[in-house]
Amino acid sequence: MQNKKKKILVTGANGQVGMELKNLAAQFPEFDFTWVDVAELDITDREAVGEFFAANPPDYCLNCAAYTAVDRAEEQPDLAWRVNSSGVEHLAEACKPSTTKLIQLSTDYVYHTNQNTPFIEGDPASPQGIYARTKLAGDDLALKNGGMVIRTSWVYSSFGNNFVKTMLRLSGERQVLSVVFDQIGTPTYAADLAQAMLTMIQKVERGEVPAEKLMGLYHFSNEGVTSWYDFAKAIFEIKNKTVKVQPIESKDFPTLALRPPFSVLNKGKIKATFGLEIPHWRESLRTCLERL
Repeated sequence: MQNKKKKILVTGANGQVGMELKNLAAQFPEFDFTWVDVAELDITDREAVGEFFAANPPDYCLNCAAYTAVDRAEEQPDLAWRVNSSGVEHLAEACKPSTTKLIQLSTDYVYHTNQNTPFIEGDPASPQGIYARTKLAGDDLALKNGGMVIRTSWVYSSFGNNFVKTMLRLSGERQVLSVVFDQIGTPTYAADLAQAMLTMIQKVERGEVPAEKLMGLYHFSNEGVTSWYDFAKAIFEIKNKTVKVQPIESKDFPTLALRPPFSVLNKGKIKATFGLEIPHWRESLRTCLERL
């Protein structure tokens, strides 16, 4: 008798990670995917979420839905709280009766201290700004309900709006670009994150990793460390574009929301637990730029 396919619900399916999950779906034939974005399922609507899960309970819910406009969140705090906190609560509540495993995507923005060693999962969070605070609240709700939280950083892909695509667009409009050099972190290629998420579920389903490992807090980004300035330089170098990139300080580029000065994530836990091999950010950047 054939094993029944495991059902995976992906919320926020039109976002960067959601689109990359769609791209990979064919490589995971043992899973049956359902893709929803706000038009199909508004996670801020508790009743709608409850009805959706009751009608078709998934085995896994990958929550890629989030309010990610960091600066706009300062002007739309209510919406940010509804999506990033209440929305997660509604999903976590709906997951419980159907024993659905919730996997929640989160952010390096919850770490905002002056340390200069990569953050481990046990480090205290110190969110600054609405986006960071709402995401941390969502993390807490997911964890409290037995979910898994994956904090990631500097996400980009060939889909949606992101730093890589912005740099490429600006390079066609200007000869000189100013980019901050005093914010240090690691770019994450959404395709690598999507691959990791599905690989972790696959390993649990195959019995290679105990199911309880899909609980708690983990970090994921590509390997290596860089600044936004060096990231921009690498984009133009790989694309052979002659653009002058000038390093500037964060104070010379004021934004509504504060950015973490240093948000490098230690990935030792996720690599050891799930046996993941993570590419260096430059390698993945090259892959993305080839796809673009």
